[in-house]
Amino acid sequence: MYLPFEELPEQSRIWIYQSNRKFTDEEMTEIEDSVKNFVENWSAHGTSLEASFITKYNRFIILAVNQDEQAATGCSIDSSVVFIQELEKKYSVDLLDKMNVTFKNGEFIAHKSLIDFKKMAKEKAVSNTTIVFNNLVNTIQEFNEAWEVPAEDSWHSRFF
Repeated sequence: MYLPFEELPEQSRIWIYQSNRKFTDEEMTEIEDSVKNFVENWSAHGTSLEASFITKYNRFIILAVNQDEQAATGCSIDSSVVFIQELEKKYSVDLLDKMNVTFKNGEFIAHKSLIDFKKMAKEKAVSNTTIVFNNLVNTIQEFNEAWEVPAEDSWHSRFF
């Protein structure tokens, strides 16, 4: 069962998928329609999940489930991964590679491999105050408080 993202409790579980490129506005419209359709039909052991999603910066897809109502199970999580893989194929993007870093570079969003980000840190092309996207957050509350933060306040701090 789809609910608007802002109506889910803050302890709701989230999964963040970042694209290795910015989607066009047209692609985002298609993707948002596809994700909404997926979420509306997402279930665990035949029970509808109270779920939602948001997209950010034409680059991120964030899925959310109110685990207090019905927990996402292995099979339901697997179905979401299959859905994300279908998006990857359709749009020729990478959404599942966790070895990439996305960060703000001025007013732009940059996406680099972890190796390149480490190199940039060493060369001082990015700093501990660079705004990074901490995709390891697990709940809506953590997303709201610690997703878009200075590198020094996330796991990225180890590179400085």
